[in-house]
Amino acid sequence: MTHHKYLSIIGVAGVVSWIAWIVVLNKLDPTQSPVLALGLFYLSLFFALTCTFTVLGFYFRVWLNKNEIYYNHIHTAFRQGILLTVIALGCLTFLLLGVLTWWSGIMLIGVVTLVEFYFTAREPGI
Repeated sequence: MTHHKYLSIIGVAGVVSWIAWIVVLNKLDPTQSPVLALGLFYLSLFFALTCTFTVLGFYFRVWLNKNEIYYNHIHTAFRQGILLTVIALGCLTFLLLGVLTWWSGIMLIGVVTLVEFYFTAREPGI
């Protein structure tokens, strides 16, 4: 499969996820069924942010590397998209629980950065 096909599939999944997230926001009442509403909210937002960060990260890498397209860019962009989504949803969860402070957000970013360093160190050819 070409990189255009991968990115188009990820892009379509992102658009569908953003539409699902908007539907969850407008149609579900968290006071009626909090478990279902919060579960679908976080799930649709996870997929939407992951797809968005992946596509943006891939094109940022292509721009940085003089328009050379490698399949490693897709893999790295997908991994970093998931990690950025974990940061965003982690901070949102901390906010929901009422425990988000500037240092807890920085600690979450630090932990995710260490995870990224681990994966970067394990990649061959660096």
